[in-house]
Amino acid sequence: MTKKESCPACAKKTLRDEELKRKLLNRLRRIEGQVRGIEAMIESDAYCSDVLTQSAAVNAALNAFNRELLACHIRGCVKRDLLAGDEGVVDELVETVQKLMK
Repeated sequence: MTKKESCPACAKKTLRDEELKRKLLNRLRRIEGQVRGIEAMIESDAYCSDVLTQSAAVNAALNAFNRELLACHIRGCVKRDLLAGDEGVVDELVETVQKLMK
């Protein structure tokens, strides 16, 4: 895809207040640290069950991140677009939720 043919979604932006942005970034950094911990466990031949336990913790943390971001998306972006008359945002939301539930 060339710069001229960029995806339509790439033009969309969400302005977040600094507190929310900080909160989301902190969550992601914690998740990144957990993933690095799993990497270190594999490198040091940690017991499979222990690695799987940590992997489950990462999944739970990522799911919590997704729930938080989805709630913000619905309360902010989706509400804004519906009020502006853009009902296509409902189909986009359904598609997004379906991807999260795979």
